[in-house]
Amino acid sequence: MTVDRRSVLRSASRLAALSAAGGLVAACGGPSDGRGAAGPSVAARPQPAHLTGSPGPSASPSPSPSPSATPFALPPLAPDTPQEVVTGPHSRPQLALTFHGQGDPAIATALLETAEQRGARLTVLAVGSWLDEQPQIAQRILSGGHELGNHTQNHLDICAMPADQAREEIAQCAQRLQRLTGSIGRWFRPSAAQYATRTVKEQAQQVGYAHVLSFDVDPRDYADPGPETVARRVLQTAAAGSVVALHMGHAGTVTALPVILDGLAEQGLHAVTASELCA
Repeated sequence: MTVDRRSVLRSASRLAALSAAGGLVAACGGPSDGRGAAGPSVAARPQPAHLTGSPGPSASPSPSPSPSATPFALPPLAPDTPQEVVTGPHSRPQLALTFHGQGDPAIATALLETAEQRGARLTVLAVGSWLDEQPQIAQRILSGGHELGNHTQNHLDICAMPADQAREEIAQCAQRLQRLTGSIGRWFRPSAAQYATRTVKEQAQQVGYAHVLSFDVDPRDYADPGPETVARRVLQTAAAGSVVALHMGHAGTVTALPVILDGLAEQGLHAVTASELCA
């Protein structure tokens, strides 16, 4: 979706008003192989406009500064963390808000700032081509205390790819993360799919990702249903241990985020990184 600067400014104004008003109320586990137990693949759902065209060749990495900030030390994961994480433990009042990293950096920055104002930490799964276009965003994410992971290089249907092509999609994004931050990150999330196939998991392991991060709550904010709908879907569905899938690049999500965070707080839930959730 293309968002002009006036839309971003209007969203920022609404965000400030919501912050002043206080907003509205409202065990790590997963399938071991295949596409998972239940739930439709993201590939079968309507995709944002920027994913429907035929992508060109991957952009060459643009010159970028060496890592200037050290990523926060990741807590060790619980020994029983599965290869594909769909939810975290239900015994703690925590959940993870995860974002597919792509789109206007002004919207991404607004989302990060909103989370930071409320003491929440997000997990951003970045698309490699986005990092090529916006290399500064990687350090911005980490400097706010958030977690950064891999969402492939070009956001294609990775589960439909042959093994070597899937591995290259994962590896190219990992190379961008390594160059920009000094680490490939802990988590890989497949593109255009909720669950990873066995082949994709194997290729991710070869690149260095022991764990795939799926999700159990999908408010479908990529379809721009309106911030009220996005917030309601999250608050009615999320629970302790949930992994929520959201998207950067959508102004409505910026407006919905403070409502979501305030509503979760009223339910006694706090947003932490995926690593904190599964520690």
